[in-house]
Amino acid sequence: MSVTEPYMTEERRMIRASARAFTEREVTPIANRLDPIQGDIPLELIEKIAEAGYFGILIPEEYGGLGLGVFEYCLIAEELARGWMSVASLLARGNSMPGTHLMSEAQRQEILPQVASGRLLGALAMSEPDTGSDLSGIKCKAVLDGEEWVITGQKYWCTFADGADYLVVVARTEPDTALRHRGLSAFRVDKPRGEMPNGVSGAPIPKIGYFGWKTWDLSFDGCRIPESALIGKRGEGFYVISKWLESARAHTAARALGLASAALDEATAYAQTRIQFERPISEFQAIRFKIAQMATEIAAARHLTQHLCVTLDQGVRSDMEAGMAKLFATEMAERVTSEAMQILGGAGYTTLFAVSRHWRDARLTKIFEGTSEIQLRIISDNILGKENAR
Repeated sequence: MSVTEPYMTEERRMIRASARAFTEREVTPIANRLDPIQGDIPLELIEKIAEAGYFGILIPEEYGGLGLGVFEYCLIAEELARGWMSVASLLARGNSMPGTHLMSEAQRQEILPQVASGRLLGALAMSEPDTGSDLSGIKCKAVLDGEEWVITGQKYWCTFADGADYLVVVARTEPDTALRHRGLSAFRVDKPRGEMPNGVSGAPIPKIGYFGWKTWDLSFDGCRIPESALIGKRGEGFYVISKWLESARAHTAARALGLASAALDEATAYAQTRIQFERPISEFQAIRFKIAQMATEIAAARHLTQHLCVTLDQGVRSDMEAGMAKLFATEMAERVTSEAMQILGGAGYTTLFAVSRHWRDARLTKIFEGTSEIQLRIISDNILGKENAR
C-alpha cells in the first residue's frame, strides 16, 4: 500500500527503513517469545537500542546524540511499536528527560552524553493511587531539611522504576492553594540500576498487557535527595511536566500508529491465505471493506501526527494539536487492532499471533499520557475557553 506522505524526505525514508529493519531483526522475535510469558526486555536489546543511537534521537550532536527532531523520534517509535510497544516506549527513558531546557551548559555536558549512550535512563513517578490526570491533586510531599529534600508519599504507575538510573518525581512543596498546581516541584532522584532509591520501596502492579517491563506502586518514606536535585524552580514542576507532555503525546500517537499498522499487516496477510468456502477470505467484500476502513483510518492518523511533529519541531505551542493527534490515533488503534483480531477469528484470540499483543497494548494508549477524555477537554478548552473562566 502506498499513500502520499508530504512530510517525508529521502533522509526520513532511510531512517524509517533502518528502524523497520532493526525492529524485524531485533525486536519482533523477542516480543513474540517473551510477551506471551510476560518476560522482561533483555539487557542485550537495550544495549542494541543504545548502539543504534535511539536513546539520543532528540539530543544535539555536540552532546553525543543524533540531533534529530520530534518527527524522527516519532518515526522511529512507530516502527519499533510494530514489533513491541514496550520497546518503542523505552525510547522515552532516554529522549524525553524532563527539564533539559533548564540545565546549565555544564550540566548538559555532563548529563546528556550519558543519556544519549543509554547509560542514564529514567522513569517518571508522577501519578498516585488517587491522582491521575488531575496533577493538582498530587499529595506526595517534598520538604526542605537543611540542604536536603525529604520526599514522603505514594506514587503509582511508575513503569521501569527498577531498571532506570533515576526517577523524575513530582511532589508538592507548597501548601494547598486555590491554584494548587503551582505548589508542585519536580526532582531527579538518582539510584542504582536494578534497585530502588534509599527510602523507597515498591511492588509491581499486575497488568493485562504492556509486558516487557514492570510498572510499580512506590512508597517514599523519608527519601532524602540533595537540594540540587530540584528540576527548574521550586513550585514550577507543573510547567516542567506540561512542556514535556506535548512531545510525549506525539510519541503516544506514533506508538498507536505502529500497533495499528502491524495489526493491519497481519490481518491482510492472514486474509490472503485463510481459505473458507474454497477461496481466500480476502475475496469476501466484508473483509475487503474492513481492511479498506482500517487503512484509511491509519493514513488519517499518520497525517495528523506528522503535522503535529512538524509544528513541535518549529517550536510552536501545540497543546490542542497534540491532544487531537493523541486522541485520534489511540482511538483508531483500538478499533483497528480489534478489527484485525476479528479478521483472524479464533486465531487472533491466541498468543500465537502478534495481533493479540497489539490489541492489548492499543487499549492502554487511550489511557496513559492523558486519557481520551482529558484530550477532549484540552481540545474543547482551546475552542470554547475553559469552563471555570466563564
